[in-house]
Amino acid sequence: MKASDLFVKALENEGVDRIFAVPGEENLDVVESLRGSSIQLILTRHEQSAAFMAATHGRLTGKPGVCMATLGPGALNLVTGAAYAHLGAMPMILITGQKAIMTARQARFQIVDIVATMKPLTKASRQIVSAASIPTVVREAFRLAGEERPGPVHLELPEDVAAEMVADDIGVVEVHPVELAAAQETSIDRAAALFMAAKRPLVMFGAATNRPRLAGQLTDFVRRTGIPFFNTQMGKGTVAGIGSADGGTELWMGTAALTERDYVHEAIDKADLILAIGHDTVEKPPFIMGAKGPKVVHVGYTPAIVEQVFFPHAEVVGDLGSSLARLADKVEGKLPNAAALVPLRESILRRTMNRATESRFPLTPQRIVHDVREVMPADGVVALDNGMYKIWFARCYRTRSANALLLDNALATMGAGLPSAMMAALLYPKRRVMAVCGDGGFMLNSQELETAVRLKLNLVVLIIQDDAYGMIRWKQAVDSFTDWGLTFGNPDFVKYAEAYGAKGRRVESAEALVSTLEAAFSEGGVQLVTVPVDYSENSRVLVDELRNRVPEVAL
Repeated sequence: MKASDLFVKALENEGVDRIFAVPGEENLDVVESLRGSSIQLILTRHEQSAAFMAATHGRLTGKPGVCMATLGPGALNLVTGAAYAHLGAMPMILITGQKAIMTARQARFQIVDIVATMKPLTKASRQIVSAASIPTVVREAFRLAGEERPGPVHLELPEDVAAEMVADDIGVVEVHPVELAAAQETSIDRAAALFMAAKRPLVMFGAATNRPRLAGQLTDFVRRTGIPFFNTQMGKGTVAGIGSADGGTELWMGTAALTERDYVHEAIDKADLILAIGHDTVEKPPFIMGAKGPKVVHVGYTPAIVEQVFFPHAEVVGDLGSSLARLADKVEGKLPNAAALVPLRESILRRTMNRATESRFPLTPQRIVHDVREVMPADGVVALDNGMYKIWFARCYRTRSANALLLDNALATMGAGLPSAMMAALLYPKRRVMAVCGDGGFMLNSQELETAVRLKLNLVVLIIQDDAYGMIRWKQAVDSFTDWGLTFGNPDFVKYAEAYGAKGRRVESAEALVSTLEAAFSEGGVQLVTVPVDYSENSRVLVDELRNRVPEVAL
């Protein structure tokens, strides 16, 4: 068999069922080998989208997604996706082709050192130089991509190596489970002692708590300890409902969508101990540590990264589920001050969710978030692109399960929302899935509407339209610069959707958003809905109101 056949067998051995790709001539041996395999080749319209989809596969399943591109320009188009997975801790394998390495008949044509390019953006970047090494190289790549902290691994397969003939009896390397290490007992005891001495304890759930393996364990910890909690943007939804009629939890204090001065920071600022579970400092800081601030205990799969704004006083390092269960064993029933901060909750959430049903048109971001929540069931998935609306969704969108709100608070790149939603729709064909994109972010990868239609996905794409790069325009205003240089024109999005074979809809009143979204989901297929937004709330709430806020509850 050819080396490319062995390579594909090694991928099958890892459980790969899809590869997202824009192939080139240097990948043709692999493409031919895929033709006779169990792996589906999914063509995207841009390599960046292939990488975003593969990364989201890793995020949602815990198993590395796979994308593929050719050499040079194709490989370079994967770079943003590699960084997206690297900062976001999403397991992924990137495969690129290359010219022959044993001859140089085309000299340096299209050749870029992609292995070197990918090294700072991946956990490992390696060129395969021998067909015989393929089984071990692929096994190591998948092992490395999936272990904590997860991330992307790059493999370059030159065309002459892919075409090399190998013996039929070369086997793949058997996959075996690797258990996560347990935290030291002394670190559990230290954290427990700090907790039992705290007068106003608070828990924070960070990005690493959205790992699929953690279903239920975080909720058990909160239930057993009774300590109120908040989450970072990427930690939303990791605790399921506890005692609240709306399916939420009576201990949730909010989301730290801003670094400071938001309403949730009233609880953070009053806490004397914060248990930071799964915090990854690639996220925009949820709070800033200082000399006079609370004690902070880091509980994570890996040791804390010490930063100017984050320098924990104690650490519990090991498998999160096991660590939290053991910590709960030691403190359950011994925390008389567990609920000390709960009286702040009602005021924090009421002010955060304020004015969510206003009928002004164009719609306020609060109304858009409220209405999207109305049409999405508990297991529905909303995938956000990056823009001003992301802050509003992070603050105001109530989640009831992990990864029900897919947002990127690490690389925070535009263009990822639509491909991420497409991946969710592929994995969960019976759930409601919605991409929420600004008009700027949507147009970066809007060509993937063709891919979504070709794949016969059931997907609603909501475009929030302000005809500008809205977040930067807001920052421009906040910093007292002249409003200049950040507006653009847009196509007729309804006709644009129809040109790809999708259905386009336009919202023309505040009351019409819910009914339009319901009609789109009911009809099925790929549906695009465009809604105009009134971003005047950015300054009114996120600048003026928060600058002048006065706590309503004193402890």
